[in-house]
Amino acid sequence: MMKKITLLLLVCLVHTVKAQNILSVRDQAKLIDEILEERFNVLLPKLMDASEIDMWIVISREYNEDPVIRTMLPATWLNARRRTILVFFRDRTKNTIEKLAVARYNVGKSIKSAWDKEKNPDQWARLVEIIKERNPSKIGLNFSKDHNIADGIVKTDYEEFLERLPRPYSSKVVSAEPLAVSWIETRTPREMVIYNQLVSITHNIIAEAFSEKQITPGVTTTTDVEWFMRQKVSDLGLATWFHPTVDIQRSQEALVSHLYSFSGRPEEEVIMPGDLLHCDFGISYLRLNTDCQELAYVLKPEETEAPDFLRAAFKTGNQVQDYLTDQMIVGRVGNDILKDALQQAKAAGLRPAIYTHPLGLYGHSAGTTIGMWDAQEGVDKADGNAYPLHPNTVYAIELNNTIYIPEWKRDIRIMFEEAGFVGEQGFRYVNGRQKELLLIPRPKPHQGN
Repeated sequence: MMKKITLLLLVCLVHTVKAQNILSVRDQAKLIDEILEERFNVLLPKLMDASEIDMWIVISREYNEDPVIRTMLPATWLNARRRTILVFFRDRTKNTIEKLAVARYNVGKSIKSAWDKEKNPDQWARLVEIIKERNPSKIGLNFSKDHNIADGIVKTDYEEFLERLPRPYSSKVVSAEPLAVSWIETRTPREMVIYNQLVSITHNIIAEAFSEKQITPGVTTTTDVEWFMRQKVSDLGLATWFHPTVDIQRSQEALVSHLYSFSGRPEEEVIMPGDLLHCDFGISYLRLNTDCQELAYVLKPEETEAPDFLRAAFKTGNQVQDYLTDQMIVGRVGNDILKDALQQAKAAGLRPAIYTHPLGLYGHSAGTTIGMWDAQEGVDKADGNAYPLHPNTVYAIELNNTIYIPEWKRDIRIMFEEAGFVGEQGFRYVNGRQKELLLIPRPKPHQGN
């Protein structure tokens, strides 16, 4: 079965993106579970060793799921059931990892039920038995001040657990923050092959949305384009993790705040020739997420390409990207990366803003945050900026450059967002980045007589 799913995935990847080869829901579930088994059996032991946590306990209740446990459930489990308790025990001496569920059911293929309620009705008592039998050095729970995704244990479960835990073990309880964050942020080689397809699909939907197929200047509105993108994703059997946005910059209107592009912009704004369009769009597929911002220009009747001044402005956004990604070196923390990238961009005469975030199992994921749009001086540890960059992690390279356009007598903002990967060999874009404005309509090749 694994060979069948792998073959289907490869077929998806080798076909042109325009074909939009999306696995069926059934085959998606099989692939998700295959990847999950690999993460449990190959990745998790390494992460537990690195964090020096030999027992990780994840406790969650139905419809109030810990963000971590949501990434561990099999594809056919859409929620936890009743109170679901997962126990992962790493024995480095024996090089083994146990995956147990203090629940009435097995949780997928790897996590076996370790509780018979008929024999022992007390779920907490059974959990304590498992702890005593293994006598771990450290017991990791998902509480964290600095990373919201690693702070999933609720107050009631935390208090009940500590109340029932024998006193000798209380001193062994630690925050599982480093383990939880690394579990969320680390991508396997197979996941990165899949990520390439996700980003390709995202780029292709944007290209279709920002084309004459969907936009008739003077008729089509920004809201029309937003709902086209949302419907396209649904028709493909995928999902968005946020509602798409489309906004306009044009010569007659002054530049407003950055927040305008995402909140407070007018709806049903009619798209006209000469407009500079910007979108923010992302999809969810096979438990991974994309987050992408691109730009398009609506040609005037007499134009066959965007004006030189807009193309030159566009390139300044690519420059800021380069200044940022050059600083994205494993081991560096977000605030330091932000500071050096901004200094270099400003020294080159640019007016940059950088607000890059982790991307992966969540759209705004756990890991190294590099700035926020409203805190360009850097932010405190609670926002993840003191967390070092790790290899095999993905980021939304999100930023902008403000530039004055004499021809429009105003500032414009070049805003980009592209998925980037930090690996053992350094940084790369997952599936390229936008280097030229999309044109509406696309120029037709010149045909001679």
